[in-house]
Amino acid sequence: MHRPVRILMFLGLAAATLAILVSCSSDSEDTAADPAPTAAAEVAPKPDPTPTAVPTPSISLPITEETLKAPRIQGEGINEWINSEELILAELQAENKVVLIDFWTYTCINCIRTLPYLKQWHDKYADRGLVIIGVHTPEFDFEKSLDNVKEAVEGFEIKYPVVQDNNYWTWNVFNNRYWPAKYLIDKDGNIRYSHFGEGRYDETEQAIRLLLEEADQAVADISDDENPIRLVAPNALSSRSPDGLTRELYAGTSRNYSAVRSGTRTPYVLNEEFYTRGNTETEYTDPGDWQNHHIYLQGLWHNGEESLRHARMTEDYEDYMALRFNAVDVNVVLRTQSETPYTVQIRMDGEPLSSETAGPDIWFDDEGKSFITVDEPRLYALVRLDAFESHELTLSSNSDEFEIFAFTFGAYVVHPEV
Repeated sequence: MHRPVRILMFLGLAAATLAILVSCSSDSEDTAADPAPTAAAEVAPKPDPTPTAVPTPSISLPITEETLKAPRIQGEGINEWINSEELILAELQAENKVVLIDFWTYTCINCIRTLPYLKQWHDKYADRGLVIIGVHTPEFDFEKSLDNVKEAVEGFEIKYPVVQDNNYWTWNVFNNRYWPAKYLIDKDGNIRYSHFGEGRYDETEQAIRLLLEEADQAVADISDDENPIRLVAPNALSSRSPDGLTRELYAGTSRNYSAVRSGTRTPYVLNEEFYTRGNTETEYTDPGDWQNHHIYLQGLWHNGEESLRHARMTEDYEDYMALRFNAVDVNVVLRTQSETPYTVQIRMDGEPLSSETAGPDIWFDDEGKSFITVDEPRLYALVRLDAFESHELTLSSNSDEFEIFAFTFGAYVVHPEV
């Protein structure tokens, strides 16, 4: 029998409720750089026996009677422009341009899943006066690296301008709190439409077309019914339920300790040892009885502000991180701090993944064991299922560079590739 997890009583977690969002957001009590836990996919409002397309609300025109003058996107806080020279909103306004500001960060799964739509809008409307500007505001410290951001922009085949906002300068002047977040600015420099998180792609495109028409740009000859299809698993319930979609799980002390201090939010790591002292190496014992929405540890780990790092070299993958998840897909943000890659063994329900359940980053050895190779700081795709299911997952590595930042989970059975 597993020993009881006393931290559940200490933190009052038994009755906690877990909000589902389609975006990463910042906590009301924390700084803008300290986002709150979120789930990573949109769920159908009423489950059906078969997958259905996510409904998109129709847009009423005009979009809004109220307008807000758009803040600047240039200033001392801007670090670098990618794919473009510096752009100034006042100059774009003088050119009769419509501007779509997209706040994103390259390891955010919610942001990644919006990229097919942004790239399509750029292809369709850039010649008709639409300027998309991706404002890359980092969630993790390694996302401040210009080389990392440039590599991500190239890897995602993003052609529109991207500005590096490492110090949250643009984020703060827009008073933004979400990844992804979209602000649509008309030819007069007014914010006429905004949307936070995934979804409402048809509505957003209709808003783009309306503002382009107001700017005397003809768009009637461009089809507006070509948005990629998204299908959500019908039984992906709200993560308010213990059986619902697993929320985003953060490994570092910053968000876990913040959750404990709040008295209302549930922390992610459920080992008691994690809460004795931060920024130190700690020997962990897996408490067992894994529950959805939480992380469990076995072995020696360094609990840092943003991440958990395996703190010793081993020989037989004896140290591990474990969780129970409810999802269609599982992703994890990892990094290596040297030029030497390391491998991570992935097991589901105590067994290697199969070719039918493995994510794109999985490879298999001669014995059929499943691994990923970590050679750069990014999001790695671990599990891809055909339906919304519940499983147990363990990640283990013999390397002392094995470092985990966050897990994200999805409920899409059909979603466009980036």
